Amino acid sequence: MIEIDKHIVAEVTDEIRFVDYAIAIFPQLMTKNSVKKALKRNELLLNGNVADSAQWMKKGDEIRLVDQENRVPKAFPLDIEVVFEDDYLVVVNKPSGISTSGNLYKTLENALVGKIQVSSQKDALKWVKPVHRLDAATSGLVILSKTATAHRILAKSFENREVIKTYHAIITGKMDRHSTVFNSPINKQLAETTVEVLQEIPSLRSQFLTLLQLSPETGRTHQLRIHCANNSTPIVGDTLYGEIGNTLLHKGLFLAATQLKFPHPIAGEDVEVKIELPYKFTSLLEREERRWRMFNSGTN
Repeated sequence: MIEIDKHIVAEVTDEIRFVDYAIAIFPQLMTKNSVKKALKRNELLLNGNVADSAQWMKKGDEIRLVDQENRVPKAFPLDIEVVFEDDYLVVVNKPSGISTSGNLYKTLENALVGKIQVSSQKDALKWVKPVHRLDAATSGLVILSKTATAHRILAKSFENREVIKTYHAIITGKMDRHSTVFNSPINKQLAETTVEVLQEIPSLRSQFLTLLQLSPETGRTHQLRIHCANNSTPIVGDTLYGEIGNTLLHKGLFLAATQLKFPHPIAGEDVEVKIELPYKFTSLLEREERRWRMFNSGTN
């Protein structure tokens, strides 16, 4: 058994049973039906014990989502780039458009079944498990564990903010400053993102497009997408927080996790991995700048 995620009940204003409270506290369990299925599989623990759907919730309760490893995932046929691998973990480049994990067939976890070498350690997992998640629409680096010990330590590293994450995004419009910090709260919680402008080009369709490097200091859901949208510079392709017309057909969201730095769960030294900017990013910037120059040269 390995722990996938954990939730602490902050406040309970009205009486509510576990089966109702647990809806949507984890991305994998967004419906009451999915919570019930997880309960049947003993994948939800309440204060260390298998949860009962009828239990009443109270402040301070600890809910854990675990994997009992009794269900072999169905392999999803998709080539995945491996960026780093050893006997304890693997870092891969997740394509946009697929979920990291969850009660779906088209997931990164399923795409790696049978493709990653199993650990030789005594606590080896039967298949690799994601330690964190990226939105389905976001591409980039994801860490997966090969052993139960590595999974536990890496999860604690994320919880303690020991993992340094770097993203790149293309936004519509331009920034007022070359570097800044977005710190507008998300769901009344502190949220902070360091922002660096890397490139700014004119665009016929958007006036300007800007390539950003984003470093989230906190880990709120959709933090980067919300912060960019709150600045009136939504990420290109963001159908949830962007503006109508701010999408490109079949191109998806222009947000990618491009660099990770974290302490190795066993050896202790820092591991740093990075990938190149996705081709669709450079292609869009080059195409939009070329179109702008062609249009303006023709009007002189």
